[in-house]
Amino acid sequence: MTSHGLSLCGEGLRCKKGKGEFELFVESVEVGAGETLAVLGPSGSGKTTLLELLGLLEDPDSGVVYVDGKPARKRDRGIRLQMAAVFQRPYLFKGPVYRNVEYGLVARGVKRSERMPRVAAALERVGLAGYEGRSAMALSGGEAQRVSLARALVLEPRVLLLDEPLASLDRLLRRKLTHDFATILSDDQVTVVYVTHDQDEALAVADKIAIMKAGRIVTSGSPEIVAGLAIDKWTADFLGIEPAVKGRVSACSEGLISIAVDDTTVVATGDASEGADVLVAVRPEDVLLFEPTLEFSHASVRNRLRARVVKVDPHGASVYVLLDAGGMRFASSVSRAAVTELDLATGADVLAVFKATAVRWHLFGEEG
Repeated sequence: MTSHGLSLCGEGLRCKKGKGEFELFVESVEVGAGETLAVLGPSGSGKTTLLELLGLLEDPDSGVVYVDGKPARKRDRGIRLQMAAVFQRPYLFKGPVYRNVEYGLVARGVKRSERMPRVAAALERVGLAGYEGRSAMALSGGEAQRVSLARALVLEPRVLLLDEPLASLDRLLRRKLTHDFATILSDDQVTVVYVTHDQDEALAVADKIAIMKAGRIVTSGSPEIVAGLAIDKWTADFLGIEPAVKGRVSACSEGLISIAVDDTTVVATGDASEGADVLVAVRPEDVLLFEPTLEFSHASVRNRLRARVVKVDPHGASVYVLLDAGGMRFASSVSRAAVTELDLATGADVLAVFKATAVRWHLFGEEG
């Protein structure tokens, strides 16, 4: 079932949709062989259009898509036969599961004697061993989407295109299938373009994330940097975090750096030259809050900042608490019980605690 992925690269991609109402322009995007690129963004941002271009389902109006370093287009059937796709809806047809899974094999002229072993292997791969004879119409939503994935994997693709594959499922099932999909994708050395609007989904599956807005990639890089270091207010609002702030490295020693931000200093892991300008941020879920008078004794926790609450904003089961520590703004995500216990309200003083490993940073002006 395992195959080696193909590298994908798009350069100067332009594509107009409708009567000039939408235009995608991506200067450069790259997915290494065997990597998973999650394309993240709100509805209408161009995620699916980018997937269609990289997957040779459509040709760009201008620009070039390279597959393993060679220019490729929609008409290149030999390359397209090495790709498979899974969409938001499973699109299963009536009949047994095995008929749905073997459909692509039949279309490609694979011998009948070879089809059933490959179908069985694909179903086992997605956790549906023994489902061959079941009616496709009697499957649950999660089972149907697994069959859809098996239908793609049975082709032993070198590139897998996933367009919002879990969006139509309820939140609990989506969380479970996200974990399962992530395991499958990491084990099968295929190249994956995974479109989603859910950042938790993207973080679970991706080696690299690209965030799109209005047909443009606004930021891209490793999940740790992209999801933890918002470069502007729009990206910060989309990710539900505070924008990264500018700081300056004030010291560097033994794998730790001190970063001065206004009147406060945070400690992060890594190496940088003293005096270097950096962007720095910390994810809300990594920040713990305590009574301001608490003497915190855990030596492993490098950052213990006296902060003032700027805003308390309920977000479903959790509460987003915006903080200011000597001019540095960041946030903490806490439970509703913690809000009551700590008497959190605008103007309240707290002790904000987070590890050096929780601090995200990169040199100012660098790409993530």
